[in-house]
Amino acid sequence: METSKFMSLKAKDFTKGTITAALTAIVTGVYTSINAGTFPPDSAGWKAMGLVGLSAGIGYILKNWMTNSNDQFMKAEQKPETSK
Repeated sequence: METSKFMSLKAKDFTKGTITAALTAIVTGVYTSINAGTFPPDSAGWKAMGLVGLSAGIGYILKNWMTNSNDQFMKAEQKPETSK
């Protein structure tokens, strides 16, 4: 699987970030609404779902942006070793 290089993003990063945001918003909305006894969600529930989803999506994209192609967080790309 090819991953993005450190400090760069690919289209699949945004796709996965969107999926993460949507799933997080749905799970949070269902949980919060059931606990509050207001299922389907009221306007406050929709606002909370949107904010949580947006936060999760941004967090995922930032994590990918700061991870190198070797899946190391906040480490620059390693230069290929040359044979002597």
